[in-house]
Amino acid sequence: MSMDGDGGLRGRVRTKDGWAVQHAVLTVTDMTGSQVERGTADEEGVVRTGPLPAGAYTVIVTAVGYQPTASTAIVPASGRADIGTLVLARQGGAELPPPGTWTIDPAHSTVGAVAQHLGISSVHGHFTEFRGRIEIAEVLEESSVTAAITAASIDTGNKMRDDHLRSADFLDVDQHPEITYRSTGGISPAGPDRWTVHGELTMNALTRPVNLDLTYLGTGPDPWGGVRAAFHATTELRREDFAMNYNQVLQAGISAIGTTLRVELDIQAVQGDSLPMR
Repeated sequence: MSMDGDGGLRGRVRTKDGWAVQHAVLTVTDMTGSQVERGTADEEGVVRTGPLPAGAYTVIVTAVGYQPTASTAIVPASGRADIGTLVLARQGGAELPPPGTWTIDPAHSTVGAVAQHLGISSVHGHFTEFRGRIEIAEVLEESSVTAAITAASIDTGNKMRDDHLRSADFLDVDQHPEITYRSTGGISPAGPDRWTVHGELTMNALTRPVNLDLTYLGTGPDPWGGVRAAFHATTELRREDFAMNYNQVLQAGISAIGTTLRVELDIQAVQGDSLPMR
């Protein structure tokens, strides 16, 4: 985007790896500390202010989840200055989890799925038993993920429905007790703190390519002396890809159950190859 304009300060707000920080706020104060201008970054991270008199100013940039930064800007007689790229660091100082093994903590994680029901509402379920490991590589794109879910642990809050989901019409848990996921092509950046995990899901003895849209939420200490990283991930599955073709067509041609499932993961992983004792 062009940085031309009629006056004031112009700049770009970016993360350390070059992604735009949308809706970052730039506040300009004069040398007495009085606020004189305020601007909000657009979707490309570009921020602009109105015209300013010549002089020295303090520029403060803030954004939710990032450490604020401050710098000095000199506005010449033209009343216009390009302050360049303003880099924000993630709150807490960690842009990405440190390399090494991270063990998924089921007690503080959720593996859920949402299906459309009757064309007008959604049924929410989750699996109560699962395990997994994340390997963060020195070259981040070479990182990997493996996970296993106990299929019979599905819980939608309705026993009759859960028993049906465990049957051969859906998960067929007697023949296929585990659902597994493993990354096969590493991960690739998709935005600020966002990544795509390239992998394969095996369910009902069928393996299909499934990519996860992953958001990194940060890293910090836990009450048990460990270090945790938090992630949110989503994907969408087609039931027919995993031989879950059961359906009931109601009057007016409406299917009782939607053809796709939306998977939502909220994951906490503990640094190391084991979970802490509590």
